[in-house]
Order: sequence, then structure tokens, then C-alpha cells
Amino acid sequence: MPGRPDVVRVAVAGASGYMGAELLRLLLVHPRVSITGVTSDRLAGEPLARAYPHLRGLTELSFHDLDAEWLAEVADLAFLALPHMESQRVVPVLRRRGVKAIDLSADYRLRDPNDYVTWYKAPHTDPAGLAEAVYGLPELHRKAIAGASLVASPGCYPAGAVLATAPLLKRGLAKLDGIVIDGKSGVSGAGRSLSLTTHFSEVNENTMAYSVEGHRHLPENIQELANLAAEAPSITFLTHLVPMTRGILSSCYARLRPDRGWDGTEASTRVRDLYRDFYAGNPFVHVTANPPQTKQTLGNNLCLVYPTVDRRTGRLIVISCLDNLVKGAAGQAVQNMNLMCGYPEGMSLEALAVYP
Repeated sequence: MPGRPDVVRVAVAGASGYMGAELLRLLLVHPRVSITGVTSDRLAGEPLARAYPHLRGLTELSFHDLDAEWLAEVADLAFLALPHMESQRVVPVLRRRGVKAIDLSADYRLRDPNDYVTWYKAPHTDPAGLAEAVYGLPELHRKAIAGASLVASPGCYPAGAVLATAPLLKRGLAKLDGIVIDGKSGVSGAGRSLSLTTHFSEVNENTMAYSVEGHRHLPENIQELANLAAEAPSITFLTHLVPMTRGILSSCYARLRPDRGWDGTEASTRVRDLYRDFYAGNPFVHVTANPPQTKQTLGNNLCLVYPTVDRRTGRLIVISCLDNLVKGAAGQAVQNMNLMCGYPEGMSLEALAVYP
């Protein structure tokens, strides 16, 4: 299926979920993308516009069942918005056929195959792909992403938490023990499938902690932050479900290293300047002068980061927020695609937040 040489043929596998729908919203207005295939086993044969009326008039595509060989035939690059452990069946075929892939599941994020047995209760079946995959956080791995054929897009929680804490560890400001990441997510992070805890009557006017014994995104946080420090940090990671559709707010805490001299009344100003310097040239991370709010990122690809110092306790406090479906998922994936294809990094991602 030949296409224009300046346009990449793209398929979205798992297009019937929230991440898939968000990918379609961004890709359908991308000037260098032609969407040539969408899959959903549940909706195979159904017109895409019937499942998503808000896309009516933008595409004539219908859902296809998940067939890796078919994906490799119709696309130059495939987004895999599939359930965990499913992408491992598809990626080997795409790699063999020379098709680039961006996986939005957890299947290729963790470097150590043993972590999949621990956290996902199954062995990893594609160790060669796992060894090749690049972690898709452009602010830390931009050059590697640009040259990659397989990118593992970060989880929504780690996207915000790692961006909030990376400068502290890279610059050696924080003690590595006792780092706390307190995350709060909207309900869309649980996906589109029905469950008791995501029913309106369960979520509305309610806030709950979950995965208290250990969230699957914890090893991802440790892995990426350990790459920036002399050793793996000790992290307490706690997640909460809050009654909103989109957004993640992460409140991160770490103790200042006393030997770095970051005390006194100017400490907060100095740490903010350090963050602005660290993220200079990164279009989708904004260091703010005031604590950010999730509504300020609704529908856009920004991660807002606010660092400060509690001088009474000698503790660093960093607050970050992002839209879990955009910078936490589909937007980040499109950002990765732009880098992989040599397009401007922000192409089709310039949308402002929806406010109020």
C-alpha cells in the first residue's frame, strides 16, 4: 500500500479504548499522518465513526481484528494501545517486517525481564524486543527515541513523577532514601472497561487509595530515576482515585542533602532556577511559579512542574500535573512518533488546555 513519501502510514491497535480514542483525536489532525488501520476485536467490522460519533466525517475506516501481519501490511508505524502482555505477541512480527512500533502498554518499559514475573505474574516472551526498546520519555531520552524502531511509552503516573523528580537526582540534591510520590488520578486512567470501583456511584464524591501494597508503576519509577543517580532510590509510591475524568496530580517529597548548601531563604528560588535550566528546550515541560492544577493541562500535552523547599523540615516538595490521556499516554506517544519520523516534536500537539 504505497503512500506519499512525506506522510507516514499509521495504524492504531486497540483503538476502541480511551488511549486509542485519544490517539485518533491527535493523529487525524496531524498533517504528516495517514491513518490506514484501526483494530478492535470486540468491534471488528464496525465503522469507526459509529463507535466514536465525534470523529464522524474525519475518517471512513472500520475496525479490523487484531492481526499482526495485517498491521505490518498496512502501516509504516503502529501504535499499540493494547492490554498488558498483549503487545508481546504483535511486536516480534512488526520488527521482523521492519515496521516501527510505539507501545503504550507496560510490555516493553522495564529493562529487567524478571520484573514482569514479579509485577505482571507472567514471563516476558520477547526478550530481544525488550532489549531493543527505548523508554519513550523525550525529556530524558530524546536522542535514543529519534533513532529507535521500538519505543515504550511511559505509564501515566511515571510520566509525571519522573519529570517531577529527575532534576533532583540528576543534580544530586536529594537523599536517595525516603522519597515519597503521592499520585492522584482521574477515572479514565482505569480504562474504558467496566468495573465496580469506576462506576459513577462509587467514584462520585469519593476519594480512595489503591494498590497500597505496591503499584505496577513503581518499578518504572525506580528504573528511570536510578539511571540518573549513583544507585536506585528508595521510593514510597501511593496512588489515589479522585472523582474527575482526566488528570494526574503528583506530590513528591525528598530530603535535601545537607552537604549541598541548599538552605536559607533563597532555596526555593534556586531550586526553581535549577529546574528551569534542566528543562530548557523541552517544549512540553513548564516550570511554574505557583502550584499547578490538573485543569490547566486538560486536553494538552504539557506537564506542569512546581518545585519548592520547606525550610522548616529541609524537605523538597515538587508538584506536577498532566492529562493522563495526553502527556500521560497518547500525546506522549505522538511526541515520540514525531521524533522517530524526523517531524517537529510538537506537531499536532499544540492544543491549549480546555478551560474552565
